[in-house]
Amino acid sequence: MNVQLPKSVIEILKKFQKNSFEIYIVGGAVRDILMGNDIYDWDFTTNATPEQILKLFPDAYYDNKFGTVGIRPDEEGTRPFEITTFRKEEGYSDTRHPDKIIWGKTIEEDLARREATISAMALRCTSFTQGKLIDFDLIDPYNGKKDLEAKIFRAVGNPDERYHEDALRMMRAIRISSQLGLTIEDKTFAGIKENATLINKISRERIRDELLKIIASPHPYDGVILLKSACLLEQILPELEKTFGVEQKSPGRHHIFDVGTHSLMSLKFCPSKDPIVRFATLMHDVGKAQTYKKLENGTITFYNHELVSAGIAKRVSDRLRFSAKQKEKFYKLVRYHQFTVDERQTDSAIRRFIRNVGIEYVNDILDLRIGDRLGGGAAQTSWRLEEFKKRLIEVQKQPFTVRDLKIDGNDIMKILRLRSGPKVGEILNRLFEKVVKKEIENKSSALLEEIKKLSS
Repeated sequence: MNVQLPKSVIEILKKFQKNSFEIYIVGGAVRDILMGNDIYDWDFTTNATPEQILKLFPDAYYDNKFGTVGIRPDEEGTRPFEITTFRKEEGYSDTRHPDKIIWGKTIEEDLARREATISAMALRCTSFTQGKLIDFDLIDPYNGKKDLEAKIFRAVGNPDERYHEDALRMMRAIRISSQLGLTIEDKTFAGIKENATLINKISRERIRDELLKIIASPHPYDGVILLKSACLLEQILPELEKTFGVEQKSPGRHHIFDVGTHSLMSLKFCPSKDPIVRFATLMHDVGKAQTYKKLENGTITFYNHELVSAGIAKRVSDRLRFSAKQKEKFYKLVRYHQFTVDERQTDSAIRRFIRNVGIEYVNDILDLRIGDRLGGGAAQTSWRLEEFKKRLIEVQKQPFTVRDLKIDGNDIMKILRLRSGPKVGEILNRLFEKVVKKEIENKSSALLEEIKKLSS
């Protein structure tokens, strides 16, 4: 097998071989090479111990107990290369990390501990040719290449044992399947379903990371369906699980799906690639399970569901340890998703909407609305929504705060010979109100003339 590699990767392989150590490319890089994809993460395994690796690469770092040495790449912004000593693992009392690590002697021992057949492959360099083209042998004891070609995700050995060793592997199985468009093999899927409650032993940060990767994948809808089918969704997002079966179809309503299915369909059609926007689209109606009411005439209502959904969004973002910025964005998109697009809206109403959502999130909430419409069986847009978009653009050309005025307090103090104080602020606010009401233009010349009138 001929493979073209970056110069930095070739240098690592050559240095190990020159010093009589075995070195193999492993992990996602092998899958990407076999699939012809771009490679961003390079992982290696070797029979050299961490101490021996550090002698080969004095600038490398080793700050863990798992035998992984990091090498900083020359290219800025590139992920560090990780080189791990062959190892065997024993005991997983916390259902996440091995209690004991033993350095292994062979590549086969190392591959045996890996979670999936498509992850238990390695590439061994057999010869270096001119340029960046390298000859490799594929080490594939569990037929991972065959599974990859058949688009199957299969656990190595007994799935029950793999998921008791590390419960996060269950979410990784779904994440990798979502990213690569794979089908999880029946026995492996049954193993995930039977052990779903073990996910509660995993840190919320780890769950968050895998969840957002699933939602950011090329197939987020399929990923969440897998989470639900595997009974993982009820463990990590019980609030969303409760929305399945909550009916919405009723006289005068456009919805054709229950709340949970609508949420999934909204995610499927959301045009944004941002995982927080996609997640907000998935969770925007989560409060409907609590606000459901069916009137005597058969009409179903969900009054103030956006407020309840926003409260749930806060709790979920806290539970998943979102960053402050992620929390703000997630909350605002859920809280204000039920916005009106009436052509009779005033500029003030639209300005209030923009202020509530935040200028930086306006396009995101429009993407959520598109997903919401398509997920409910409606057309992607309407003439009202298109007019609303135009109004948003026009209104954003107007100043939103006093700071957006083309003059400042120094101009007022200079013309009116005032000292800094409350009076200057009052005049700025009066000028701002005049601009908002379109009584004067937000131009330096017009505002300066208005200030001069105050001195006469």
